[in-house]
Amino acid sequence: MKDPGSHNHSDPVSAFILLGFPCPWEIQILLFSLFSVTYVLTLIGNLCIICSVWWTQHLHAPMYILLANFSFLEIWYVTSTVPNMLVNLLSGTNTISFSGCFLQFYLFFSMGTTETFFLSVMAFDRYLAICRPLHYPTIMTVRRCCRLGACCWACGFSSFLLPVYLISKLPFCGPNTIDHFLCDPGPLLKLSCVPAPSTETICAVVSSVLIFSTFLFITGSYALVIRAVLRVPSAEGRRKAFSTCGSHLAVVSLFYGSIMVMYVSPTAGNPAGIQKIVTLFYSVLTPLFNPLIYSLRNKEVKEALRKLFRVARFGQRHPLKS
Repeated sequence: MKDPGSHNHSDPVSAFILLGFPCPWEIQILLFSLFSVTYVLTLIGNLCIICSVWWTQHLHAPMYILLANFSFLEIWYVTSTVPNMLVNLLSGTNTISFSGCFLQFYLFFSMGTTETFFLSVMAFDRYLAICRPLHYPTIMTVRRCCRLGACCWACGFSSFLLPVYLISKLPFCGPNTIDHFLCDPGPLLKLSCVPAPSTETICAVVSSVLIFSTFLFITGSYALVIRAVLRVPSAEGRRKAFSTCGSHLAVVSLFYGSIMVMYVSPTAGNPAGIQKIVTLFYSVLTPLFNPLIYSLRNKEVKEALRKLFRVARFGQRHPLKS
């Protein structure tokens, strides 16, 4: 019987097989249940952040508008991979079309790139609020905040066009099995019929520039923020400033710590199992942790969520007051 992962080398590949998590059926059911619960909780958590900002008038400020945009992004970021992964856990074929594979590749990495830009803008917002408090209201207006958010989306979805185009134009003639649960550039480059060192280099350079430029910008912003906070004379003022920035720093650490392992060199010699675990961490778990981190560490968000739950319970429809 022909191996489903094999392919006639004379014919171009029209579909790929995502190997996912090869394990006994009982374990796949367990994984399906675990990832389903995680996905639903991620959607609920991020939707709560969005609704609390939307319905609470005093949260209509740049910091919280950016947070709502970030939560909206997280919803689509996790949706680009998890539903397909859940289907594959219960499917016997695990196939994805050629165009579907590259569409997932493009959406997943575009939204990941957009996330790095949003984290940078959020760091810049905190820098202005703490280091330039007198100029903050005139520099970071709501209109300018919305423009910066739009730039994040536009830059994020244009940054990975070239890598996706170059990899999609490579000849794929078999085998067509990807040892991953999503269409990732590393496994795709390995499946090409011919070596593509230039494409691999371009992918590595694009990933490195995006990751390190935004990471250095964020760390530079927070170095200035920490220096300014340490000069605050009162302990209460320092505590409040660190509390405001602590949640953002936690999110940055979780996200960048995992993506740096994976995408600075797309075909780095990481075992497939390690790649899946690291990818699961930043693509599935961090979108779940982010609303928890922001809501638990931010007093205003916690209060807005309490009011939101009261609204849902008693049917109040008008926007919440401060």
